[in-house]
Amino acid sequence: MADNVGGIDDMGGGPQEWFQSLPLITRFWFGGTCLCTCAANFGIVSPVQLVFAWEPVKDNFEIWRLVGPFCYAGKFSLPTLFLLYMVVHFSQRYETSTPYNTGGGGGTADYAFALLFCWACTLLSYPFLMSYIMPLFVVNTVYFVMYIWSKRNPNVQSNIWGIPVKTVYLPFAYLALNVLMGNPTGSILHGIAIGHAYYFLVEVVPAVYGKEVLNTPTFLIDYFGIGEYVPPVPANAAQPMRGMGNNTWAAPGRVQPPNDPAQRRNTGHNWGGGGRTLG
Repeated sequence: MADNVGGIDDMGGGPQEWFQSLPLITRFWFGGTCLCTCAANFGIVSPVQLVFAWEPVKDNFEIWRLVGPFCYAGKFSLPTLFLLYMVVHFSQRYETSTPYNTGGGGGTADYAFALLFCWACTLLSYPFLMSYIMPLFVVNTVYFVMYIWSKRNPNVQSNIWGIPVKTVYLPFAYLALNVLMGNPTGSILHGIAIGHAYYFLVEVVPAVYGKEVLNTPTFLIDYFGIGEYVPPVPANAAQPMRGMGNNTWAAPGRVQPPNDPAQRRNTGHNWGGGGRTLG
């Protein structure tokens, strides 16, 4: 199976239509990364405001620093452009290839939870690794997603600059390439390590020890539904609009059934959502 991603030839109606065709999480992450990167490079915001630091968050309540480092790809350059490509490429590949089912049927809710896991682990581990990794986390998150995608689809055929590589080896092939090019590898190794921790807790622990450690919070499942999220549309969308009132909206999510027949895992954990459990 070739590793292809939608590009210029697939845009059809143009960049806007291509962007709108991206799956939900990928669209927001890629859009947010482009927005923050452009805003910093055009001087709308200072790049320093997008760098992670605990002290401003704690002392000055600069809570945007908890998100900004995951959306600022750096100064305009060829490596930054390639990093933006990797964001949309690997996020789209994982989101559309049935993510690990941690309670949401292997859909959008589970991918959102995986990114929250990466976000939390990155922020919590950074103070111990600040001498080895940058306080910008787009690279870390990209390699986290790449790693769990490679574990989820180990036999997919991919390539690097035309060189065929089996997906299970892809993160390490990129790592070796960066070593050969003399690029810093701390953030790459950090993302791979968090990805392996996620894979171990989601795939290995349940299989070997019979325990499910990570479970998608109920509020994410309630919002995104089971399987791939589909945004609500007017129930009378096919009819001509006759006014602004009395519009009925369809419930979001639960449109594409998950591949896992169990849908939600029967964990019994409840992370919000009015007292309902995941079971």
